Amino acid sequence: MPAFFITATGTDIGKTFVACALIRALRAQGRAVEAFKPVLSGFTGYAGSDAACLIEALGGSERDLDRMSPLRFEAPLAPPSAARLEGQLIALDDLAVRCLARTAGAGDQTLLIEGAGGLMSPIAEDGTNLDLIRALGLPVIVVAGSYLGSVSHTLTALRVLASQEIAVAAVVVSESEGDAPPISEMTNGLARFAADVPVIVAPRDQDWTAEALAALV
Repeated sequence: MPAFFITATGTDIGKTFVACALIRALRAQGRAVEAFKPVLSGFTGYAGSDAACLIEALGGSERDLDRMSPLRFEAPLAPPSAARLEGQLIALDDLAVRCLARTAGAGDQTLLIEGAGGLMSPIAEDGTNLDLIRALGLPVIVVAGSYLGSVSHTLTALRVLASQEIAVAAVVVSESEGDAPPISEMTNGLARFAADVPVIVAPRDQDWTAEALAALV
């Protein structure tokens, strides 16, 4: 059972956009796929939420919400901060147990686990996304933007992952919205300094099929 952790170089880079496109691409190839986003903050209702996007890409409905994202919090903050406002504490061990249970039960399906925020963002009171990835021992898909400065952020993330001996399946450059340099500037920078990592370009376009990414996983 292949499983991957989807992380990013920062917040609102496009993790869910990439995950949903990858789900659709895998399903179009006839491959069984499942997704899990254990923690979701900024949740004010099902419609339009990250959980809803993932569920609908899988062909599910709102009744699948608890299975997709069991820990949901209203404040648009890092998960441990949002949870604390609601009188709850998120423990890294609990998140790891939940994720490992899903990997164990996935059978032959490809499982995509999506983190919250960037690689070094706190996801629990006692750990970051990086700590959770280490606990799970999964290869990662790193989603990066194409904004000015993204090359530095992405190379930093790759260096951190390499220092922990965490495998990187691919970097997906999700085209940044607004006034950003040409996406080729980002990909050229990565080609010079991270040539051993596959790089996929994801235009901010609902027609992007993620076929190249699906072939890698």
